[in-house]
Amino acid sequence: MCGIAGTADTTPAAPVLYHLLHALQHRGQESAGIFVWDGTSVQKQKGYGLVSEVFSDADLKRFTGTVGIGHVRYPTTGGSKPENIQPFHFLFRGHSLSVVHNGNLVNTEALRDEYAGRGVTFSSTSDTEVIGTVLAGELVKGKSPEDAVLFALQKLSGSYAVICMLDGQLFGFRDPLGIKPFCMGKTKTGGYILASESAALDAVGAELLRDVRPGEFVLVGTDGIVSSQLVKAESPAHCIFEYIYFARPDSILDGVPVYDVRRKTGEILARESSAAAEMVSPVPDSGTASAVGFAKQSGIPFREALIKNRYTGRTFILPSQEKRELGVRMKLNPVRSHVQNRSVILVDDSIVRGTTAKRILSLVRDFGAAEIHLRIASPPVIAPCYLGTDFPTREELISSAKTVDEVRNTIGASTLVHVSLSGLIEASGLPKESLCLGCLTGVYPLEIAGEICEKKKMCVYRR
Repeated sequence: MCGIAGTADTTPAAPVLYHLLHALQHRGQESAGIFVWDGTSVQKQKGYGLVSEVFSDADLKRFTGTVGIGHVRYPTTGGSKPENIQPFHFLFRGHSLSVVHNGNLVNTEALRDEYAGRGVTFSSTSDTEVIGTVLAGELVKGKSPEDAVLFALQKLSGSYAVICMLDGQLFGFRDPLGIKPFCMGKTKTGGYILASESAALDAVGAELLRDVRPGEFVLVGTDGIVSSQLVKAESPAHCIFEYIYFARPDSILDGVPVYDVRRKTGEILARESSAAAEMVSPVPDSGTASAVGFAKQSGIPFREALIKNRYTGRTFILPSQEKRELGVRMKLNPVRSHVQNRSVILVDDSIVRGTTAKRILSLVRDFGAAEIHLRIASPPVIAPCYLGTDFPTREELISSAKTVDEVRNTIGASTLVHVSLSGLIEASGLPKESLCLGCLTGVYPLEIAGEICEKKKMCVYRR
C-alpha cells in the first residue's frame, strides 16, 4: 500500500504535505515522513506513528521551503525497520535526490545484487532505495531527470508510483501498467500537487487535473507541469483491490469514482445472491457503499448492525495477526436491538485471511442474531499479491485451499456468497484487460517466478 504526496508552490510545503498525508492515512499507518527543500538543502523528519503523532505544529513551522515530498507507510517489501521509513535521500556530486514510492518491485533482489556488484552499499531492505539507486546512477552521469526515468522504466519490474525531489525540482512517474493509483492537481495559489489519490487533493482544496498515465514522466516546472509518455503498454493493469478496499470511496481512480464501483458491486451481488432476511448491514467502512447498493437492489431495509469506533485504524493493514484480532474487538460493536433475533445480511468488501470475518460474525451472533448471511463484494482471494498488497503467501489466504462452503463453516456464516468476477468487472466499468486480477485469478500481468503470466507488450516511445 503506502501513500505518497509532493507539492511545489509559492506557499510553505510542510503544512500542505501534512494534510495530504493525513488524507492518505488509510494507505499506511506504520510511519510517516516529510522532506522539504529549503533552497540549499533538505529539511527532514520521519518516524513511526500516524501523521498526527510524527509531526507537531512546531515541527511543521520549522520547515521553510515551498517544495517537498511526503509518505505514509504500510510495509510490504523490506519489512518493519526504522531504516525503511520513507522518504529516502541520496547525495551525489553536489546534488540532492529524495524519493518516495508506492508499490512493490518483483526484481528487487536482482537489482540489488547488480548494483552491489558495482560497489553500491545499501542501508535498508526497501525496494524504494533500489529505485533511488537506479535513478541516482543515471543522474550522476549527467542525464536529465527524464532520461533517468526512461532508463528506470525499462529497468524496474513491478508496481510503482514515484515522486522525486531533485535539488528542489519535483518530478514523478508511474509504472507502464499503472498498477498503483497516481494523480496530479493544481492549487488555488497556482502550485501543483502529485498524490496517490484524488481525495488528498480535495483535502487541501486543490483541483484534480488528471491521473498520471501509466509509463508517463511528469515534471513540475516554472510554467506548470511538463509531461512525456516514455513507455506504453498495450493495455494498463490497474489494481482491482484499490476499487474493492484500499482507496477512499471519495477518490476517483483513473477516471472511475470508487464509491460508484462499490455501490454497483453491491447491486450486482444482490442480483446474483440475495437472501431472505430482515435487514442489510455493512461491515463499516469499506463495506458501506456495497451494502447501500445491495439494499437498493434487493429491497431489503438498510440498517447498521455494527458501529465503528472512529479512533481505531484499518485492521487489515495492522502488521501482525495478534494486533489484527485486537483491532477487530476495538473497532466494531454490534447494535443489540438491531440484530437480536433477526436474520441479518452483512456485506463486506473481501475475505483475505478470514480473521476479521470470523470475529465479526462471532460478535454479531453473541448479540443474538438468528441468522447471518455474509455477502462479499469481491470474488475469493485465492493467490498472493506481489505488487504491493499484503497477501504474501497462499497459506495465509483462507480461500486459497478452501471452497466457499468450507470457508463458510470456518467463519461461522449461515450462508456465504461472493460477487462473481464478471460482476465485479462490470461494476468497475473498465475492460477486463485493463485490470490486474492476479489475487483473484492467479494470472498476473507481468513475469513473476513460479506464477502464470499474461505479459503485456511494451512500447518505448523515446530512446
